[in-house]
Amino acid sequence: MYIYNVTVNIDESIHDEWLKWIKEHIPQVLATGKFEKATLTKVLVGEDMGGLTYSIQYRSYSREALDAYYRDDAEKLRNEGLKRFADKSLAFRTELQIVDEYSVNFT
Repeated sequence: MYIYNVTVNIDESIHDEWLKWIKEHIPQVLATGKFEKATLTKVLVGEDMGGLTYSIQYRSYSREALDAYYRDDAEKLRNEGLKRFADKSLAFRTELQIVDEYSVNFT
């Protein structure tokens, strides 16, 4: 399993508009069929540069699905956000591979 992580620092002046937009954008990314779920999280550690930081973690079905997203969908979907928020946001992307998962079982 792979996680495609997008971390975005948002200027406070556009925070509410961006948050509304990202909540519409995430379902569009999921609609590509390349990911099984997404998690939107707020980063609680303050940034020296200011603003508010969020992380969106998309869980892909496979390496092939992630590669297909890059090939077929990523540019179009990224450009939507860049057009609206480029001068007031900074994003970087990271790929993570899940090595193992653990959970608590209270039986």
